[in-house]
Order: sequence, then C-alpha cells, then structure tokens
Amino acid sequence: MVRRVAVIGAGVGGLASIKCCLDEGLEPTCFERSEDIGGLWRYVDSMDGGRVSVYRSVITNTSKEMSCFSDFPCPEDFPSFLPHGLLLEYFRMYAQHFDLLRHIHFKTTALSVRKCPDFATSGQWEVVTETGSVQESHIFDAVMVCTGHYQEPYLPLASFPGINTCFKGQYLHSREYKDVEAFRGKRVLVVGIGNTGGDLSVELSRVAAKVFLSARSSTWVFSRVSDHGFPFDMVSTTRFNHFLDWLLPSALTKRIRFRKFNSWFNHANYGLASTKSSNFKVIINEELPFCLLSGTIVLKPNVKEFTKSSAVFEDGTTEENIDVVLFATGYIFSFPFLEESVRSLFDDNRSLYKRIFPPQLEKPTLAIIGLVQLTGSVMVGAEMQARWVTAIFAGWNKLPPASRMMADVLKKKPLVKRNPSERENLKISFISYTDEIASCAGVKPSVLRLLLTDPRLALAVFFGPCTPYQYRLVGRGKWSGARNAILTQWQRTLKPLRTRVVDDSSNGSNSWRWMCLLALPVALTACFLLSKYPRLGWSPRAGPQL
Repeated sequence: MVRRVAVIGAGVGGLASIKCCLDEGLEPTCFERSEDIGGLWRYVDSMDGGRVSVYRSVITNTSKEMSCFSDFPCPEDFPSFLPHGLLLEYFRMYAQHFDLLRHIHFKTTALSVRKCPDFATSGQWEVVTETGSVQESHIFDAVMVCTGHYQEPYLPLASFPGINTCFKGQYLHSREYKDVEAFRGKRVLVVGIGNTGGDLSVELSRVAAKVFLSARSSTWVFSRVSDHGFPFDMVSTTRFNHFLDWLLPSALTKRIRFRKFNSWFNHANYGLASTKSSNFKVIINEELPFCLLSGTIVLKPNVKEFTKSSAVFEDGTTEENIDVVLFATGYIFSFPFLEESVRSLFDDNRSLYKRIFPPQLEKPTLAIIGLVQLTGSVMVGAEMQARWVTAIFAGWNKLPPASRMMADVLKKKPLVKRNPSERENLKISFISYTDEIASCAGVKPSVLRLLLTDPRLALAVFFGPCTPYQYRLVGRGKWSGARNAILTQWQRTLKPLRTRVVDDSSNGSNSWRWMCLLALPVALTACFLLSKYPRLGWSPRAGPQL
C-alpha cells in the first residue's frame, strides 16, 4: 500500500504531483536542489550549478488557457502568452493556494534512488539526499521523478568536423545563452532551427553584425496570433479539428495544413520548406519571416565543416569571419540519481508504458512525470500524468499485467530508425495523448453524454479549444468550477486587451447561435463515431497536429 511518495523536482511537474498526492490522501515529500520553485521557468543570470533555465526574453508558446492547471485558471488580467516572470508568479499562486510549499525541501539534492532489498514484495525505494554537506537516507513507498527532459544539452560536435580542431572562434550551447550583450557586433552562426534556434536568431539579429541560421530539415513557421487575432492554439486545438484529422485521409490533411502555412508566406521562397517535404518540423515565430525578408538573418543549409574562421555548408557556400557558433540542438534526458538497473530500462520515453512507467519493474511504484513531448502544452500533459499516477498509487486505478504493458510499448516503438543520423521527432498529438491518459484515469469527458444533458457545454467542449478544464468535468478530482471555466475562457482571453475600448456596433451573437444549432448534427455524428472508436487519432509517431 503506497502512502509516502518522494517527488524529485519542484518545477511544474513536481508541483502538480505534490497537489495530486494530497488530493489522493498520500504523503508527498518533494526534494528541490535549488532554493525556489519553477524549475526551468525560474530565470537566473548564471548557470546556477548547472541548472537549466530559460533565457531572459522568453515568452510561452502556448496560451494561458491552454496551459494552466486544470482546476486553477490563470488570472483574467494576465496576457494570453506569458513572459517567464508572470508564469513563475502563476506557479507561486498555485503553490500558495493549495499549500504545497510546506511539502518541499529546498536546496536538497537527490543523490540516489535505489530499490530496497525487498522491492519485489514491498515496492519501496531508498532515496539518499544531500542538504549542504549533510546526507540523509529515506524510505518511500513510491517515487515520482519530475525533472523533465531539459537536463543535458545535446551537443553533436562529431557531426561538425573542425569545430574542435580548427575553428578559433567561440562555440556554445543555447543552454548557456541568457541575453544578447555578449554577441553585440559579432557575426553569429546559429545551428538548429527549432523554436529556440528561431527565437535566438531573431533576438541576436537586433545587435549582431550578421546572423546566419543553419537548418537541416524543412521547417514550417506559424504565428501565435491566429485569424482575427485569437491565440493560435485556442483556435486550432479543438476536438472538432482532431476529429477531422482522423476522418480525412492523411494526405489531404497534410495538404490543407501546408496550404494554411503558405497563406501567411510562401515557405519555399524563403528556403524554409516545400510542400513535397516528407520530413519536416513546425516552429512558432512571428518575427523570423521579416528578419529573413530584411536580411538581418540569412538562412543556410546544414554545416559541412568548420575552418579556422569560417563555416562551409553542404551546398558548397562558405561564410567567412564567424565569431560565435551557437548550437540550438536541444537536450537529452538524464536521470543520474536512478540506479543503473532501473535507468537502463528506458532509452527514451517510448520505452515507458504510456510514457510514464518502466513496465519491467516488479512493482509499478516509479513514475516519470513530464518526459513527454506534445504538440500542445507539456504542463497540461504532466498534470494529467500525475493525476493518473497518484490514483494508481492510492489504489483507485490499476495497471495491466507487465506482459500487456510491454506489448503496448513495443507496438508504439519502431524497431529501427529510418535514418540513424536524424534525431527522431518524438512529439505526439496533444489531444490524443491527454485523452488516452484521461481515459485510463476515468476523467475523459463524454461529448455525447454532454449533448444530452448540457448541449451548450457540449458544443463548447467539441468545437471550442480543448482547454484542461475539460478534464475536471467528470470522475475523480471533478471540479465544480470546470463548466464555468470552459464557458468563460474566451472572456479571460480578451480581458487583458480591453485597456482601450472602441465602439464596435456589430454583434455576431445571433449568427453564432445559428452556427451552434447547425453544428449539432455534426457533433452528434462525431460523438457516435468517437464512442465506437474511443482511441481515434492515436499515433506514436504523430507530428504536430495543428
């Protein structure tokens, strides 16, 4: 019987895990190596003992309504996209509201997490921690690892001949980047065109003499601001769009998606992506197209090699007098405190059952929270994981036998990589994954049942944004404020913009009501199909669902 739970890390996953433990009557103890909560999102000027944090100017890519805790909406006066300082303030409000801080041991590092000698029967873990220079051993019934996947920088120097032996300039990983001052007046090469690479290139272009951005794969760029000025994720991440993705042929949905991307600007003209691309990524950046158009950023192909002061690219071109190379090449996860016999059980999150549990363990008392990459907010996914995990620990939910868990893992993990030199895109559909975990936890809403009991709410759930409040409508942890939170989510989105009121006599409320009435048959049909195929849309290799 699980009672005492160790939570490693006090970032967003750790806070959600503490709160979920308390909801289930468990006794959590959280160990946080720094002096404060927030994890990655707590900005610090220095590396702070190797701790990863965001850079000074970062702003969230997902809107507040799509990435808040499911029973604690962001304040209505907060903007839709939050600077790191406001997001940290929101975390503090959450921790204070649910009285989480008293369960956290700050400046305490988890040195080791090892199975107890009687683990096969007890499922218990020995956790050794260090505070200052004092080490202490604890016994816990279960462990929730909440350190995320932004731990060790992925720096593939072997793929760039000459960077270590010939190049005389400076090179660094984006983990070390904090602000632009060190790059003023320099010629900078940014390697990698993910969200971080795009953001840093734009920021550096304001002060650097020149910025070159090296891209290996096709990249589609979209804005956080969608049609009519609404947050893009609130418009695109809906159950209706998810249903269409499942219903329509994949070739057609891809064509529609590419057409939508190119309606902003023709990506082929900018050298970013082609509609013929089979391997591509999607990033969020409103300013990158203009920087390319104005020449402050120059897009280049993959780097072939480095010489003393230049970079030679695969198309044969060379850029001279490169001062700094900034690698925005991502991260690899690392859990050095886990004993080797446990750490060797998973080489990436696909080796874990539902991206959470190592299926080979004799007792399912170790959970990895937040080691999942979604096309939407990872914060929402981490909270849903924590809700399901703590319900299992408390005995309300059960896992299938180990053989079935292993079969599920093997079914979703390809046997070999198509191209070993390419890092695989491990992102999966936000709605597919969150719905799957919610189904396991018994908290996934039934749109069909809502249509019969609360049609207004059903239409908002199906056609509106798939906000986390939907997972508080039913089941354990049901929240009485969930319905109102869903029906008022657009008001909270628009509230911070009402700082100057203009006269707009047009009123679309009547047309909206008619659209809702016409949408009822569509929703009924979709709900019928959803009830027959409850796991539609799941694909372990799914790319961005937009």
